Formats: sequence, structure tokens, C-alpha cells
Amino acid sequence: MTSAETEPAVVPADTSSFVLVEPSHAGNVGAAARAIKVMGFSRLVLVRPRTAGLHLEGEAVARASGAADVLEAARTVTTLAEALQGSTLACATAMTPRDFGPPTQAPREALPAAAAAGHRVAFVFGPERTGLANDDVYRCHLCLSIPTHPDYGSLNLAQAVQLIAYDWRQALGGFAVRSRTAEARWADAAAVQGLLEHWREALVAIGFLDPAAPKKLLPRLNQLANRARLTEEEVHILRGIARAAATAAAAAGSGRAATPAAGADMNRHPRSRKG
Repeated sequence: MTSAETEPAVVPADTSSFVLVEPSHAGNVGAAARAIKVMGFSRLVLVRPRTAGLHLEGEAVARASGAADVLEAARTVTTLAEALQGSTLACATAMTPRDFGPPTQAPREALPAAAAAGHRVAFVFGPERTGLANDDVYRCHLCLSIPTHPDYGSLNLAQAVQLIAYDWRQALGGFAVRSRTAEARWADAAAVQGLLEHWREALVAIGFLDPAAPKKLLPRLNQLANRARLTEEEVHILRGIARAAATAAAAAGSGRAATPAAGADMNRHPRSRKG
């Protein structure tokens, strides 16, 4: 699905890094690259991946889906300490409760303060099967826990990266959404009145409206048009329908009928029989 066009955030994207500790699946690494790029980030760090060059394997590139540049620029290091160099706030991501360690908060609770302080944040994600080891969590200043259903909190690595990247981007100010739909050109009063006159002629032609006793049909249609807030294009369409109806009626000879059809009584409101 293609997202709406967005404008860049004020905070530079390269102040944040996303650290994957001991990733084992190339597809997850590629999907994580895509997840951070779509949120305007680019710094991906791999700590002791299962195989050398894991992030450049075909499956990783395929799952990156346009974020191959993030994979190509990714750093590979042997220790978490190396990955955290240059960061001023390290955020572990973990679901498992621990006896002690950094405070645990939901991303949307913790990240606005980190953004306001101007931290260079490193988000640390553990291996797919086991999550972060205790020693890795203890190296961090904060533990982020994504709120999930209490009976099922299992998230794929790339899904977790996407959620954290989104919340971090929102904390940094987010992206302004610009609609790709062209701005509507509303029909003015003259266009609506022209439409109603066209419909009046068509309704007379098909025998639905008795011009000698129009009752309140036209005012009701006027109110309907007002509620609908018609665009110029919609007025053209409705006038085309009226023109086609009148033409068909003329071809069938109904335009010469002197008496309205039985359905013409419908121009009266069922609860209002007074003129």
C-alpha cells in the first residue's frame, strides 16, 4: 500500500540508530531496514549476525523493498558496546520481566522526553528466538515494552522495529500528511440552480412532475443538493443523466403525455399533503 506524501521532519534522521543483536534471518533484517527507512531513519547496526553479510543476502534485499541503501550502509560490529558508541540514550526492547535493570516504559510514554532532550538514541533489539540477554539490557538506560494483548505479546523482529520507529518519529514531530486527492471544486449556487432547472425539465418530460402542480418536489431536491455539497463534476454528471432521461422520453413519445405518470404523486412528501 502506498502511503500519502509526507514532508520531512525537522530533526535529522541520522541522530538515531537501530541495533539488531545477533539477528539470524536475512528476511527480518531486510524488513527492518524497510521499517526504519519509511519512518525517515537510515542507521542500521548489526551485532554478531548469524552469518557474515547476512544483511546483503538476496532475501534481505527482497524484503527491504527499496531500502537496499540502508542495508548497504549498515554497520556490522562484534559487541553491543561498539554499537552504542556515539549514542546518549540506549533503549532496550524487551517483553520479559527482570528482577532489576533499567526502568520499563511504553514507547509513547518515554520517547517524547527523549526527543525533547535531543538525545542521540540507539534502539536495541534482541535475537528473534530469545530476545535480549540480561547483560545487554543492563547496558541500556531504558527498557521499552510495546503494549500488546496480555495473552499474546509475540512480535516479529521487523514488526517491533516498525512500531518503535513509528513512535520515535511521532515523538520527533512526525510527518505532515498531504492528501494525494485533488482538492474538490465545489459547485456554486448558480450551477446547482442550473442543475435543478435541467432536472425539472427532465422530470416533466418523463411524466414524473406535473408542471401545473409541482408541489414541493423542486425545493426538496434543492435541499438534497445542498446537503450533498455537489462538486462541479458531479453537477455535470447529474445534468448528463437528466439530458439522457429527457432524450429517451422524447424518443418514446412520453414527452407528449399530458397526464403525469402514476408515480408523479411521489413529489408530495408522504407526511405533507398540503401544497
